[in-house]
Amino acid sequence: MTHESWHTSDFPELRERRPWVMQEMIEAEPGLAEPVLADPGASDLGDMLRSAVDAGAPVSVVGCGTSEHGAMAVAEQLNGALGGRARAHARQAFEAMLDPWNGACVGISHEGGTAATVAAMESARGAGATVGLITAVAESAGAKAADRVLVTPLRDRSWCHTVGYVSPILGGAAIAAAASRRSVDPSAASRALTASEDAHERIRQVAGALYGVSRYLTVGSGADRIAARELALKIEEGVRVPATARDLETVLHGHWVAQDEGTAVILLMTDARADRARADRAAQMLRAARAIGARTAAIFTEETDGKVAPADVRDRVVVPSPTDLPPATGALLASAPALQLLTLELVHLAGVNPDLIRREEAPYREAAEIADDGFPSPGA
Repeated sequence: MTHESWHTSDFPELRERRPWVMQEMIEAEPGLAEPVLADPGASDLGDMLRSAVDAGAPVSVVGCGTSEHGAMAVAEQLNGALGGRARAHARQAFEAMLDPWNGACVGISHEGGTAATVAAMESARGAGATVGLITAVAESAGAKAADRVLVTPLRDRSWCHTVGYVSPILGGAAIAAAASRRSVDPSAASRALTASEDAHERIRQVAGALYGVSRYLTVGSGADRIAARELALKIEEGVRVPATARDLETVLHGHWVAQDEGTAVILLMTDARADRARADRAAQMLRAARAIGARTAAIFTEETDGKVAPADVRDRVVVPSPTDLPPATGALLASAPALQLLTLELVHLAGVNPDLIRREEAPYREAAEIADDGFPSPGA
C-alpha cells in the first residue's frame, strides 16, 4: 500500500485488510495481568491514596475518552476496597482542571500526553494534592506532572483502544489491593481476560443479529455502567455508528422516546452484586425495548445469566463467571474482552479499519488537529 505523506510514525499502522491491530491488542490483554499486578508502582500509589483517606482528604481519578472510563474503573475498585472508609470520585479531566481538589489525584492517560488530563493533574497539585498517574509511557508530560507513576507494560498500537482500557482496570485492581493491604491473584485476572475466547463464535452471531441498525444504546448498572460507556465509545470509534450509554434506570425515564426499530439495545450485566434487583429491572427494560421494536442483546456471566429469562432477550452472550477476584474487578475484567470482541465483529461487518479512528480521511484529521491546537489554562 502506498502511504500518503500524512501517515507518519505518530499514527497507528495503516493496514489494507484484517487482522486489524485492534484484534492483536485484544489478544495481548491476558498477558498484562501478571506484570501490572506485580508492579511496585501500584504499592506506591496505594500508599499515597491510603494516606489521603486516613487524613480524610478527597480522592479523585481523572481522565478523558477511554481513559475516563479507566478512571471510573479505578474509582469503582477503590471504593470496593475501602469498604466505606472514604469515596474515590472519577472526574472528567477538563472539569477537574477547572475545579481542582486537594487530597490525592490519580490521572489516567494511556500515552501520558492528554492535555486535559495533564492540566487536571497540575491543577490538583496547585490545590495541594499529591498526584499519581497510570500510563504506558514513562517518559511523558503526564509522568513529569506526577509524584508517583504506575507504568503499564504495553502501549496500545490501535487508536480504538482496548489495551488502553484494560491496563488501568488492572492498575486500579493493584492500587486498590495495596491501599487495603490485600492482594489480587494474577492468574485469576488473566483467566477473566481469556474467558470470552470460548464465547467468540456466539459473539460473532450476536454481532450479525445487531448489525445494520442506525444507532446503538448500551445499558448497565453497577460496574457495568462503566462497561456500557466503553462499549458505546468503541462502537462509535470502530463501527462509525452513533451509540449512547445509559444507566439502567435512567433509560426508562424518557429516553425511549428517541428509540425505535432502528435501535439496538445492548445490556451489560456482569456485576453480580445486588443481582436480583438489577436482573428484575433489566428484564423490564429489555421487554420495554422489544415493545418499541428495538433489537436487544445482552452480555452476561454464567452467574447473572440465569437471573434473566430466555424470553426476555434472545441474543445473549454468556461468559464464565470470574472467580477469586474482588466483585468490581471481576465484573470489569469479564465484560472488557466481551465488549471489545463484539465491537470487533461489528467492525468486520462494517468493513472498516478501526485502528486510525477514521483519521485516514482528511476531514477527520483536520478535526483532530483543530481539537489539539492549543489548550486553555484554568484561568482563561
